[in-house]
This record gives sequence, structure tokens and C-alpha cells, in this order.
Amino acid sequence: MTSKEIEQNLKYLTDHLDPEELIYDLLLAYGISKTSVARLKKGDFNMAKNPGEVLYKGKIFFKTGEAGSLLFDIEKCAKDEYIIKQNPRFIILTDFKTFVAKDLKTGLNKDFPVAELSKHYAFFLPLTGAEIYKSTNDNKADRDASYELAKLYDILIEDNEALLHGHSHHLNLFLSRLLFCFFAEDTGIFAEEGIFSNTIANETKDDGSDMDVFLTDLFKRLSTRTGDFPTYVAEFPYVNGGLFKDEIICPKFSYKSRQILLNCGNLNWDEINPDIFGSMIQAVADPEERSDLGMHYTSVPNILKLIKPLFLDELYDEFEKQHNSSTGLKKLINRISKIKFFDPACGSGNFLIITYKEIRNLEIKILKRIIELIPEGQTIPLQFTEIKLSQFYGIEIKDFAHEMAILSLWLAEHQMNKVFESELMDFGKSHPILPLKQSGNITRGNAARTDWESVCPKNPDDEIYIIGNPPYLGYSRQNALQKEDLGIVAGYIPNYKKLDYIAIWFVKASNFISTERMKYAFVSTNSITQGEQVGLLFPFIIEKNQEIFFAYQSFKWENNAKGNAGVAVVIIGIQNSTSSVKQLFANNRVKEVKNINPYLLDATNIFIYPRRTSISDLPEMIKGSSPGDNGNLLLKADEALSIIQKYPKSEKFIKKYIGAEEFMNGSERFCIHIDIDELDQAKEIPDFTDRFRKVSDFRMASTKEATRKKSLTPYFFDEDKYIEDDFLLIPQTGSERREYLPIGYFSAAYVPSNAVRVVYGSSSLLFGILSSRMHIVWVRAIAGRLKTDMQYSNTLCYNTFPFPEINAKQKQLLTEYVFAVLDERAKFPEKTMAWLYNPETMPKGLRQAHHELDLAIERIYRLRPFDSDADRLEYLFKLYDEMTKKDTLFAKERKKKKK
Repeated sequence: MTSKEIEQNLKYLTDHLDPEELIYDLLLAYGISKTSVARLKKGDFNMAKNPGEVLYKGKIFFKTGEAGSLLFDIEKCAKDEYIIKQNPRFIILTDFKTFVAKDLKTGLNKDFPVAELSKHYAFFLPLTGAEIYKSTNDNKADRDASYELAKLYDILIEDNEALLHGHSHHLNLFLSRLLFCFFAEDTGIFAEEGIFSNTIANETKDDGSDMDVFLTDLFKRLSTRTGDFPTYVAEFPYVNGGLFKDEIICPKFSYKSRQILLNCGNLNWDEINPDIFGSMIQAVADPEERSDLGMHYTSVPNILKLIKPLFLDELYDEFEKQHNSSTGLKKLINRISKIKFFDPACGSGNFLIITYKEIRNLEIKILKRIIELIPEGQTIPLQFTEIKLSQFYGIEIKDFAHEMAILSLWLAEHQMNKVFESELMDFGKSHPILPLKQSGNITRGNAARTDWESVCPKNPDDEIYIIGNPPYLGYSRQNALQKEDLGIVAGYIPNYKKLDYIAIWFVKASNFISTERMKYAFVSTNSITQGEQVGLLFPFIIEKNQEIFFAYQSFKWENNAKGNAGVAVVIIGIQNSTSSVKQLFANNRVKEVKNINPYLLDATNIFIYPRRTSISDLPEMIKGSSPGDNGNLLLKADEALSIIQKYPKSEKFIKKYIGAEEFMNGSERFCIHIDIDELDQAKEIPDFTDRFRKVSDFRMASTKEATRKKSLTPYFFDEDKYIEDDFLLIPQTGSERREYLPIGYFSAAYVPSNAVRVVYGSSSLLFGILSSRMHIVWVRAIAGRLKTDMQYSNTLCYNTFPFPEINAKQKQLLTEYVFAVLDERAKFPEKTMAWLYNPETMPKGLRQAHHELDLAIERIYRLRPFDSDADRLEYLFKLYDEMTKKDTLFAKERKKKKK
């Protein structure tokens, strides 16, 4: 959603103001989904305590107030511990004439008439994720530049629509040239400070009608070493280096767009970091197009998490080792000057730019130490950098980001040259930046189909590090082209179609690193270390005699890409196998281990594959029943009551229907469930026959032959797993935030849906086992994910769960603890399971009962308490390994006996 669209939405909101809908209309205006807003209105997402208030976690707190006390009340709300705990970005109070708002992150306040809301649209842009750049110093210049460029882009598109559709490359290149000019006039690249902005102000018309002519002349001057040029551009230097080489169509300007360009010129470009230019792109490029390929603009601390253990820490260790040896230090610089750094999904170049800066900073430290080691009285030679942009390689599929990666590397070089000369004082000298020279080896193309060696050539002796944050995309979200990419790269891996799109980068990188001097590390969603993905991808890597030599266990990713904050990710470093100690990072701590397995645990390389039966001899768990009916065999409560009132005989065919939604949120649904011997009676009910006809039509329209066949029996569920018995229920999808899996008991009066997993005739013992911390820790580690929600699988989570043999006394004891949990739950009959098991609202008594059950369960595994979830997982993996081997031996023995 562009800034112009938001502005228009807000204008419509204030022109048609509905006090009861104000806050919901405001959220819709900023692109919050209708589904989310509907659930907020319903109360599902509203965490507020008091009627009339709206508390949307992570976004807003809203309430109405008295005109004279709004400012006082908003400061009071900003200190309310309950509100702060929900981490809203904004607090908004209004009397519907005045709007008072506070940004809790920046501390800024706004106070304006409601009618002027559209004029202040930028203040609430973080609701959309448009506060793009987030750095350790929260640089105001970066944010200001982002917002101004976003406005410029929007208006240029509006005035030059044909340019966007017919010449988008021209527009992308045009914007990167503008950025260079602004940066160049503020940082000394152009000898005269402010020359670009001043020339625009003094030499072009106010209405912007000649701006395209001026910029065309300027770009020609910057690309040409000598020639006759109009006077107003003659004083500009020759730049070239490829940036101004090609002739492009410059967009037409208006008074407004020219004014925005002048506003850009007034910004402090000297304070802007080239490593966040990609974030600026995110502000001006189409967000939907970019998010489809997972473009991520990453904060410096997160980039350092990857490059430090991959290569930077080792280089600093060598620096310390050679601290008193000039010869050794010079060899280290020589080594660094030959390393190749390669990001095969480089976006706007964040990883490459930060790597370049870190390597230049290390070189400065080494040179300063070399100077210190020169004997007193001996002449100190002039020092030049040995680090070259040509050491940096990248592949980027998007044109705009490709251009920006090239530009940003140039600007980073200029900044580091200034640091180099400043740090080394009279002994450091940089080569002139103009004319521009090669800016890295950034290739535009599809990394999945590009030969990586054609981009980053390798020799056996080369030291090469492959880095980056490639696109994620689970297999269900891949388009046809991306599925084809996956097939081209990984088609020889069994069941490759289930792999995440990022697997392409792991496969190609593993094929690339042919010596111990070549390594790679990627940021990835944690999905590739969970569920079926592990057993698909990592055997390929391990069979190549490669290993994980460092890893960050799952953590929340705070990046600068719009809409991507909060993704659960891992960082994985791969090398050819050695006997070296490995580094496992978790919760801001690092642990040295002998091996890191594909689940990112300190354990042997075990793969958890789906099983048909429980490894622990637990009773069979199945999927619930699937109606396959387009909703026609399912009934709302009022529909069920209406049918029963009209046709009393129908009551025997109407059962309660229980799925994850009904179980967790207390809603109520029913279903038409018919046994074959009662079919004739059911057909006599007119309301049923109409629904049967619709089911038949729906199934007949299916592309699947098996479904079309079932159109002949529309009165039966598509998959009927119902058994007339009590059962235990687990929702298929569950929030990773929960400390325990919510488990339910239901009678035969209920038909469980296909959104749950079911154990019929279950005991309280199984309830205790599946409710335990041990079990959810196992599930978190190996379950698949839908976004960040765990997907509970009977074959992968339940059947693989290792649980020791248990005696009668232990069973009796566990049963008592289970009843204690159920008793605590029964104290809150009016509350939903979602509320009971929400970590923020879970009653203390219930939490304590679960804790005591946990201790009893864990004593069955071992007497010594577990120190952490990692400790629990390591134990479970070892037990699984032992049980699997025993199970395999038993299977072989049984096979022998049969013979």
C-alpha cells in the first residue's frame, strides 16, 4: 500500500467519520487485514480489560476520553503496566474532535484535529511496517531519506505510469543515480558541497517542466570524460564506472515532485549508511512483489551473528596470534586481500557491505599495529588498502536491488576510505574514488538457475565464504517457476517437492564448497530444522562429508524488511568435515560441542522419520473425520436446533462436531452424521436431502477422481474415522508460545474433525504424557510449521515420541497428577482453552498443577532433574536412538522367526 493510498483512505475515514468504527477504519486504512480487524472487533485479538477500549497487541491501545484531559490521560496510559506488557506501538485517545497519539517506541506525541488525520499519515506508518530501518543508533537521517524517497517514487509513478510498465529498469537506475548524487554532494565525492541540489534549485523551473532535460544533460556529463556540456552541468566531475554509462529515459517532473527532490537535497546524506540502502528500496518498491521472494534487509547485529563465527572471529584470532610479528601481520593482510565473499541472494547488498566494512576495519587495526612495530627513527611508509571491491560477489534477481547493491558498495568504499585516512592519519592514503571503478561482481539473475562458479570463479586454493539470507517460501507457497527451480537444483533428492525454497541455496552451496578453505552460512526459517524437512535436506549434506560447525538455535528475527519482523529463524554454518570443536548458540550463550545435529542440538546425527506405529507402544492416534462437503454436512447451533424442531426424528443424526476452533475457543458446531443402516430414515428428512444434493454437486466438481466417486454417497463424510467411544483430542495446529499442548477429553456424542488428532478409548495416563513439557519440547523440535505455528502430526510427533516403560505404581501416581490438572481447569468453566493455555493468562494453579505433573513425568525418564529444554531434547534424542535400534533389532529377529 503506497503512502498516497493511505492518505486517501484516511481522508475518506474523516469525511465519513463513524465514532464506533473509527479505530477499526484506521487499521484498515493502513492495510491491516479485514480478517484481523474482524477478530479484533469480535474480541479474539482485543486484550483490553475495560469495555470500549481496544488493545491490539503489538499495534495500538485506543480509548475515548474527555476533551480537557486527553493529554494527561495518554501519559497515564503510557505508564500502565498491563498496557505496556502488550507492547502496543501507539496509544491513541480521542474525543472525536481531537486526536492525541503517542509512539511508545520513539516517545513522540501527536495532537491534532481529527479532520487533519490524513496530513499526519506518516506518524502511523509503523502500523504497516514502513518504519523500515532499525539500527543501533536509530539514525534519523536514514528514516527521513526513506520517507522522502517513498513520496518521490509514488508521485513519479503517478506522473509517469508508462515509465513504470515499459521501462522499469530505467526508473530503477534513475533512482539509484539520484541517491548517488545526493550522497556525492554531501560526502566530498563531488568537490563542491551541495552542487547537485543547488543546481536544481537555481537552474530549473519551479514547475519542474525542464527537470528531465536537466537530469539527462547531467547524467551525460557524469558519464563522459570530456566534451561540450551546458554551462549548468559543466562543473560536475566525470563519474562513470558503469553507473551513468547507459542512456535512460528520465521521468517527467511536476512542481510537487521537484519540491520533494529539493527536500531530499536538504537531508543529511553524510550520515546515511550505505548498508541500509536496501531498506530504502523497501520503502519505495512494491512490497508484495518483493516479499514474494523473501527480500530481507537485515540489521547489522544479525549480520554479525553470521559472519563472526563463519570467518571474522578466526581472522581476529589470527590477528592476536601475530600481534608482535610484522611479517605475520603482513601475511594476514595478504590473506584477507585474496578472500572471496559471495552472497548468492544479495538483495541490495547488506551482507556484502557489512562484510566489506568489517574487513576494512580489521585491516586498519592490522596496519596500525604494523606501524607501531616499526622501530623508532625508521621512516614509516605510506599505507594503502589491499581490500578490493572485486573480492565481493553477489547474485540478485531483482533489477532495483541489483542496481542498489552495486551503488551501495561504491558508497561503502568511499566511507571506509575516509575512515582509513582518519584512523591512519599521515600514514594512510586512499586511491581517488572518481572515476568509479569496478564495484564488486554483482550479477543480475536467478541464483537457482545461474552457475555460481560463473559468478564467483573458484580455484582449489581459494578461500571463499558464501553468506546471506536467501528467500524462504515453504513448498505450499511456491509458484510454478519456483517449483521448477527446486526441481532443477534438487530433483534428485527424494520427495524434493516438500522442501522449502531456501533448500536450493543449501544444495548449491554444498556442491560449491569443495575444500576446507570454502564454507557457507545462511539465515533460514527454522522450518528446515524441523519436521520432514530435516530428513529430506540434511542427509544430502552429511553424505557429502560436510557438517554443521556453528549454528544459532531458533530465535526471533528482527530485520528491516517490511512485514517480516518476528519470523522464527536459525543460522547454520556448513563446512567440510573436520575434528574441530563446534559452536552452538542459544539464548545469547555459546556452547562448545563435538557435534551439532540437523535439529541444531548437541547430539548425534539422528533423523526423525514418520512412523505408522508408536515407538513407545502408545495406543493408536488417528486423524479426525473429514466431511469433504463444502460446509453442507456441518451445522451452526441455530441451524441444528431449527432442523430438530421441524423434524424431531433428525435429532439422532445430528451430533456435536469438535475441531480445533471449537475446542480452543468454545464455539459450537454440529454435523449430520449417518450410519449406513440408518440411511433410508435420514433421506426422509427434506432439509437433509437438499444438503446432500449440494454435497454431491461439490464433490462432482472436484478434479480428483476419488472425490468424484464419493459424489454418489453425499450423505457420508468423505473420510469417516468416527468410533462410538470416548476419545482424547489434540489440535493439529498450535501456537509455539504455549508452554503445554492443550489436550481434551470428549464423549461419543462428539464427532472429531480433521483439524484434530484423536486417540479413542484413551486413558488419563496418555493425557498426562501428552500434556507434559517433555512432549511439547519434542514437538517443538520436530514438528512442521505453518508460519510459526506447530503442526501436530500423529506419524511424526506422536508415534516417534520416546517414552520409557512404566510400572503400575507410576501409572497410579501420574493419574493423580492428571486429575489435579483437570480439577484446576474445571475451576474456570466460563474460560476457553485458548485463555487457559495462553502464557499471559494461564491461571497460577493450573500452571503449578502442570509443573508437578512435569516433575512426575520427568522422574520416569531419570531421577536427576533436567536443567533446560535443550537438556530434555538431548536426552529424548538419545533415548529415541536407543529405542530405534532396539526396535530395528526386534523387527529383524521377528523376521528371522517367520522364516
